[in-house]
Amino acid sequence: MQGYQVTGNEYLSLPTIREADGAIEGVTFLYMGLKGLLEIRGDDGLIKPFLAINGARAALTPTWNREHCWIPRMDASAKDVAFSCEYLTPVGERAFGLRLSARNEGAVSVSAKIGVDGRWDRTLHEINETTELPLGREVKRSNWNQMFVWSQKPGTPLFAFAPVVMDAQPFSEIDQRAEWAQDSFAYSIWRETPLAPGESVTLDVFFGVGYEEVSAVTSAKELLRQGYETLRVREAAWLSAREKNVSDPKLNELLNTNLFFAFFYASGRSLDTEELCLMTSRSPRYYVSAAYWDRDSLLWAFPAILETDAAYAREILVYVFTRQARNFGVHSRYIDGTMLEPGFELDELCAPVVALNRYVEKTGDTVFAGEPFVQTGLKSILRTLEGKKHPTTDLYETFLQPTDDLRLYPYLTYDNALVWYSLRALAVLLNRPELMQRAEAVRGAVYAHCVKEQDGQRFFAWSVDLLGGYDLYDEPPGSLQLLPFYGFCTREDEVWRNTVAMIRDEKYALSFARFPIAEIGCRHAPHPWVLAMCNSLVSGHADTALANLQKTRLDNGIACESVNETTGDCETGEAFATCAGFLAYTLWTAFQNG
Repeated sequence: MQGYQVTGNEYLSLPTIREADGAIEGVTFLYMGLKGLLEIRGDDGLIKPFLAINGARAALTPTWNREHCWIPRMDASAKDVAFSCEYLTPVGERAFGLRLSARNEGAVSVSAKIGVDGRWDRTLHEINETTELPLGREVKRSNWNQMFVWSQKPGTPLFAFAPVVMDAQPFSEIDQRAEWAQDSFAYSIWRETPLAPGESVTLDVFFGVGYEEVSAVTSAKELLRQGYETLRVREAAWLSAREKNVSDPKLNELLNTNLFFAFFYASGRSLDTEELCLMTSRSPRYYVSAAYWDRDSLLWAFPAILETDAAYAREILVYVFTRQARNFGVHSRYIDGTMLEPGFELDELCAPVVALNRYVEKTGDTVFAGEPFVQTGLKSILRTLEGKKHPTTDLYETFLQPTDDLRLYPYLTYDNALVWYSLRALAVLLNRPELMQRAEAVRGAVYAHCVKEQDGQRFFAWSVDLLGGYDLYDEPPGSLQLLPFYGFCTREDEVWRNTVAMIRDEKYALSFARFPIAEIGCRHAPHPWVLAMCNSLVSGHADTALANLQKTRLDNGIACESVNETTGDCETGEAFATCAGFLAYTLWTAFQNG
């Protein structure tokens, strides 16, 4: 399987940096007016770094490292010339940079040429499915960057993308003596120089994106004027301030890589409105990319982001309680809050309450919780919740399960545990103390109706119908293992302990207990889930989860949906950004708790 490196910031993502040669296959950015993700793509490579020695292009076999787990760099060598390319995506910028360098480590002088080339072949619109936007692609020479600009104008401007290597300002000293050539949507940018033994050469190329030509070029030129070294120091400081450090080097890398992947791929700012928004993943490699789920964003990604940047987490909640509030609890939505897939999910209805409560407990910011728009959203959630209650029993129904698949029976134990948590939180957030009693009524109903017995062992059923029907099952996206995590019961609770023992036992087909990667799967993807490893980390099976994580590469170190039970290779759901957030959070929690 093709290996990829990734990086990005709030505005731009580089989700497909090929490990084989360092080529950037595509650049993606969010577009609120189009409800999803746009990708500028080159079929063979949009931006391909290269080294030529004495006129012959070198074949490279790169090695990779990620400084601060987020600044990727490839290193290679050919004919005694060491070559590197680093990919920098400074926070807060609508642009990114590549630094290419070559050093003659031999005993004979050579002519070295370093640069990037590539071609813009198509623009893709991505929300779960991928559609090409064929109309309005243009390329022109521009005085703004003394080079070329790509634009897409299907009637009116949509976006522009441009490189820059020199500044045309009078008396400017920013001039790398780079040359360039452009043929329609293909291009090459390079610097060529003789290198005596021990000498080196460097070329910085910056690329900017914007609504039209001027904004794209000046976004790139802003980085050029600040200078690569300044930007790199600033970016490294930003990352260093947010890194979490644990004792195991491999797990430390795993934690922080997934932390930053969640931060920049489960959230981002749209190019056209600059609004912060949330999504499953900004990588088109994830099979339901660029759409919003309350559960995914708020139960999985949000805790990690809150641990990383509380101010950013607050802005996320503003988005949730404004853009997304109209359709709380609806299966999935576009990033602008309108409905994508219909279908009610109880866990998703509870997710905004859980996230807000976590934020208030973490920061003490009760003023935000009292904002009128937040209070309106909470009251709306409570009204919807009341409409899902059984007429005479304190259990609440759902239509879809945490996997988004249709439930067998309407009353899920895990979902009602979230209702219990949410009612308790709403009692405080809405100043409605009577909701505490309603929460305890839900807890009592769960123990009265969702606890079943098998072979003399009482356990929590996955779902019930109040007519005697129930199923023994579990789903990693909403596992019964998490009941103590949400405070519904303790780990000493006999019913819960029996339940966990049953779903982890080899007799349960989806436990994968007999396999090297012994973690729970489900019918949605019948392999061990990474979310199951996350659940184990905070549910008393941290040692098992850590051992399993050491045996799998995931998606080149980034969370995926499921892995092969024998090899540990990624099976489904590459570049799963919200899951990456929960992986980072649960790893950090497990190490903090010893």
